[in-house]
Amino acid sequence: RARHGHLLGAPGSDTGDGEQLYECPMCSLTCTDIRILEEHVDLHLEEHSFSEGENIRDLELAQQLQTEEDERQRSEEEKREREEFKKLQRQYGLDNSGGFKQQFLKNMEREVDRGRMQPFEYHKRKADIMESLASGIDDGKTKTSGVIEALCTYYQNESKDVRRVWLSAGVDHFHSSLGDRGWGCGYRNFQMLLSSLLQNSFYNDCLRDTTLIPSIPKIQSMIEDAWREGFDPHGASHFNNRLHGSKAWIGACEIYSLLTSLRIKCQIIDFHKPTGPMGTHPHLFEWILHYYSKDNEGGAKVVCTSKPPIYLQHQGHSRTVVGIEEKNNKSLCLLLFDPGCSSQQMQKLLKQNSDGTGLRLLRKFVGSLKEKQYQIVAVDGVLSLEEKAVSISENSFYL
Repeated sequence: RARHGHLLGAPGSDTGDGEQLYECPMCSLTCTDIRILEEHVDLHLEEHSFSEGENIRDLELAQQLQTEEDERQRSEEEKREREEFKKLQRQYGLDNSGGFKQQFLKNMEREVDRGRMQPFEYHKRKADIMESLASGIDDGKTKTSGVIEALCTYYQNESKDVRRVWLSAGVDHFHSSLGDRGWGCGYRNFQMLLSSLLQNSFYNDCLRDTTLIPSIPKIQSMIEDAWREGFDPHGASHFNNRLHGSKAWIGACEIYSLLTSLRIKCQIIDFHKPTGPMGTHPHLFEWILHYYSKDNEGGAKVVCTSKPPIYLQHQGHSRTVVGIEEKNNKSLCLLLFDPGCSSQQMQKLLKQNSDGTGLRLLRKFVGSLKEKQYQIVAVDGVLSLEEKAVSISENSFYL
């Protein structure tokens, strides 16, 4: 125990009657017996070392718990990311679950199981769809023709609150079928746009090889061909250069690539943020009004233009703009064909002397279009072979 003598340092003070006092360096307690003091100091040291050990153990436990929590959070984050990725793959049709044909057959089988379709009808429709897929030509089962012409008649005779209206050249409406429900809107809008171009002799030359409306799988192959020509390499890589046999959603860039590959001159305009109050897009409406009214400035109330319709895209859906109304109070209203509308709904618009209630399907006011961002693809003529080559080399989509 001599070591404590050293630890205690200088000897304690004298009491004056010759008795030596020893002071504890840790708590200032004084003892007359050095051994008692040493035992007292020993207790201090043991207590200190015990509490230090406790602290170390507490620290180790806290670190261990923190590591386990970090691992758990990382594992959950990875799981969440995997699920989000799978969800996105499903949403964009890149989950290898098959394409138009597989979905069509599966949905028809479901209709038979539920008693909504007779087996003989199933076999007939299966034969029809196989023929359509083999030929690459749309079977026309979801098509409604003559709506633009019916609108022309309606506006000339009715609609007192409309000051002027501009309508596209003739457009056939196509709606989603059992094969593309949930993902086919981009393809259906392309069919609508193409149906108008095919009725316009100005586009005969560049559409020599596309005289009939292609099926959705055929359109997928046509987009892949455009990618192989060199259009939109960035977009192509997003789809792994493959659309055919998938349920992949397409958007404005794919429509632009496809049209340009057919030598149809077009442009993408990006309305990337609202330009009016309450998240509205008045500039989009003004751009479309200018598109239709340019070169059509005459005084007629109803202007049936030769302009092709416009492809309109926003997050998760696309539609086709077939005209625009200017109301008596100068407000604007778009007329849209939606692939989500059925043939039965569209047929209502064909009835003469309509009271205009069917138009609710088509009308969209400024306050109705409040997505964060919109893109349009507008056709504007024909490209020469040289201009097409330039547009491949530029690969530029945004103006």
